[in-house]
Amino acid sequence: MVPPGRPIPAEAALIVLPGSKATLADMAAIRAEGWDIDIAAHRRRGGMILGLCGGYQMLGTAIADPLGIEGPAGAAAGLGLLDVASVLSPGKRLDHVEGTALGARFAGYEMHIGETTGPDCARAFATLRDGRRDGAKSADGRVIGSYVHGALASTPLRAALLERLDTASDGIDHASTVDAALDEIAAALETHCDVAGLAALAMAGA
Repeated sequence: MVPPGRPIPAEAALIVLPGSKATLADMAAIRAEGWDIDIAAHRRRGGMILGLCGGYQMLGTAIADPLGIEGPAGAAAGLGLLDVASVLSPGKRLDHVEGTALGARFAGYEMHIGETTGPDCARAFATLRDGRRDGAKSADGRVIGSYVHGALASTPLRAALLERLDTASDGIDHASTVDAALDEIAAALETHCDVAGLAALAMAGA
């Protein structure tokens, strides 16, 4: 994570722009920090960029929120790294999805508003199991956008992405890691808290 007030490290192999609940405001924040300049320089050096959901929208040429869904109505230029444009709209998509991307299978979920269209969508990032195509890629495949959250928790897709960065995956199963962490938290709660009492209070409040 790069905190405000610091540049994006020049030695980064991959920049990830995560999702956002206020895409236009976050686009303005990126420019205020000068990160748009860092991202453009990273692209010129041949670095890879991955935008997820709101981050995908920021990679395009334009973002419009004509109805003020995420804040004041308005529009802004994107980073211009993908030839796509996004318009926010009231309908929200929330679906568990599975598919194939970069030659690897994955699972994740879509949670976004708006639609993204443009020539680079013809080079989709993923093909979903229901036949829909997701996301977009630049002609050289170094800039990728997707509406799928959590896809990199899938070990095969993470390995495929890291291979493009000339890096090997450790092969660790993300779901197992999360389950182990939750088991540790549960054990700590059982040791230090009256879990039965807390459950009884919760049921009484319900």
